[in-house]
Amino acid sequence: MDSVPALDEPLKKVLGPATAKVMAEHLGLHTVGDLLHHYPRRYEERGQLTHLADLPMDEHVTVVAQVADARLHTFASSRAPRGKGQRLEVTITDGSGRLQLVFFGAGVHKPHKELLPGTRAMFAGKVSVFNRRLQLAHPAYELLRGDAEETVETWAGALIPIYPATAKLESWKIGKALQTVLPSAQEAADPLPGPLREGRGLVTLPEALLKIHRPHTKADIEEARARLKWDEAFVLQVALARRRHADAQLPAVPRRPRPDGILAAFDGRLPFTLTEGQRKVSEEIFADLATDHPMHRLLQGEVGSGKTMVALRAMLAVVDAGGQAAMLAPTEVLAQQHHRSVIEMMGDLAQGGMLGGADDATKVVLLTGSMGAAARRQALLDLATGEVGIVIGTHALIEDKVQFHDLGLVVVDEQHRFGVEQRDALRGKGKQPPHLLVMTATPIPRTVAMTVFGDLETSVLDQLPAGRSPIASHVVPAADKPHFLARAWERVREEVEKGHQAYVVCPRIGDEEDGAKAKKKSPEDEAEKRPPLAVLDTAEQLARGPLAGLRVDVLHGRMPPDDKDAVMRRFAAGEVDVLVATTVIEVGVNVPNATAMVIMDADRFGVSQLHQLRGRVGRGSAPGLCLLVTEMPEASPARQRLNAVASTLDGFELSRIDLEQRREGDVLGQAQSGTRSSLRMLAVIDDEEVIAEAREEAARIVASDPDLERLPALRTALDALLDEEREQYLEKG
Repeated sequence: MDSVPALDEPLKKVLGPATAKVMAEHLGLHTVGDLLHHYPRRYEERGQLTHLADLPMDEHVTVVAQVADARLHTFASSRAPRGKGQRLEVTITDGSGRLQLVFFGAGVHKPHKELLPGTRAMFAGKVSVFNRRLQLAHPAYELLRGDAEETVETWAGALIPIYPATAKLESWKIGKALQTVLPSAQEAADPLPGPLREGRGLVTLPEALLKIHRPHTKADIEEARARLKWDEAFVLQVALARRRHADAQLPAVPRRPRPDGILAAFDGRLPFTLTEGQRKVSEEIFADLATDHPMHRLLQGEVGSGKTMVALRAMLAVVDAGGQAAMLAPTEVLAQQHHRSVIEMMGDLAQGGMLGGADDATKVVLLTGSMGAAARRQALLDLATGEVGIVIGTHALIEDKVQFHDLGLVVVDEQHRFGVEQRDALRGKGKQPPHLLVMTATPIPRTVAMTVFGDLETSVLDQLPAGRSPIASHVVPAADKPHFLARAWERVREEVEKGHQAYVVCPRIGDEEDGAKAKKKSPEDEAEKRPPLAVLDTAEQLARGPLAGLRVDVLHGRMPPDDKDAVMRRFAAGEVDVLVATTVIEVGVNVPNATAMVIMDADRFGVSQLHQLRGRVGRGSAPGLCLLVTEMPEASPARQRLNAVASTLDGFELSRIDLEQRREGDVLGQAQSGTRSSLRMLAVIDDEEVIAEAREEAARIVASDPDLERLPALRTALDALLDEEREQYLEKG
């Protein structure tokens, strides 16, 4: 984390090329500094010294005793059928009782040479029972020579660090390597400004590194963790604060709607009133659009909270001010869906330059990769001349050929589906940086928003518009209770008989290409002995079996775009009763008449994904029903996850559960740029306070010293965090 030569020293110089190679390839550790920041995952306690007479069962103990007897036995087993198996049995005594130690296989050689009768040693291990006698299997031991009272005390009471390790490099070898480099910790430059560290009673960085790797007490570990968490939170928040500071210096064209323009005309025709939340968020957005530096705002709203309406009003405000607005959607299905719903909402206001268009009308076009050449040429021409006020498209919008007359606002839908490079390429098409509105229906807990999207201001839409119906969710345990699954299909038929429609979602497509992939089974599949259910097979089985007589159709990502659009149109028009699909329907698909959803192999989806999928039903006046089908056993974590989804419709609550169940570092790792997460010590959910305080401190420091000239050690720490990829991520964020 540091440019001090001692910490920049390559590991191969210090540990030798063989160990350094394994550390680089398997753990991503290259320098002494990297290794010092490879923290223990937990600590093993050898246990307090125990008399053999008082041994507790199933606990880790440390005993000091003398070897009374040692015998090597050979035996036949499935692994060693010719009687070549070896077992060493050692009996030890401390005067209060006797205990048997046992070593097997290749592990017998060293103790057989060292544990001779009369030898005194310390032994540590877990007490178990074999043949009604207490024993320690494969205990750790240390021979005692001479006056060993002091050794006994320190060895027994020690906290042994257990490191994240690999098959090629065990934890204790990593521990040994750390012993070698630990003296260099004294050279670590401290990134926390002195007053901040002292004000919060945090130990220095060298002290924290010593205590995390070689603690004498549990208090040492706590002190070190508290300090190292602050480092991670603070350095990251400084990076984000500098990003926000730099953005605030950029010029942008203020965009204010005209009092009698297209936005006023649109609002005047709305058949309903906006929710309080929509009004409040719109005001925040309009205030940002009116400033002369670019808006960077994250709009998060529950599935169906009316984000599209808020985004459309922002786009109309920009059109009013003479600019153009572009909406970037992750899939063609979603881009087409947005295009259709925007044109429906706008009516003749979307028919600029056409017969029957309203006075204030503008042109709204769709731009996707699969458009015909003539339509595409016309759309590109209209964008370049400024005929088009609003364009909705996929990443086709980003291509070099696409030129804007005056791009004023970029709306990115479902942010997590887009690479930062794509967002950046579109922003680069404005004469000056355009305003940016990022929308997501995946609720993000406050702390994650502060870390992952820390360079964006956040608006939250948390009330549903009037007329939205509740969604009932139930887990269907297909393996324990097959009749529940039969009942699920009856429920689908009942919904269709009432004139409604249903979705059936599967994890896989199931065409040949898929079949080849399915042969490479993941460990979970191996355990469950079957690949995930597929759209094509399921649709066929349902049409022949429980849903015979209903109009069943399929939708998946490998269909040609025109076919996908045709299926969605038929489904939206009510010509299809049951749509069997992959997660292509996860975001933005809006068919108010669809009331039921059955998710097959629901345990194969993440919590947020299930919540997103469920949001596709209950969008009209009839109540929604979501059935989560799984074969996982009752007590499994997968079932607990599904029970959590079934028990609440609160996306923020679910996103917390999701985060707690995933490995912490993934949150930043994925959201940033595929580099290893910088969070090793900080838990995004548990350390909310640290993150919030670090954000405040960072903002204060950056406001007074944006280039960190007075804090060279912090600057160095930043450079280490923002290796090139991360620097780009934050630059483009």
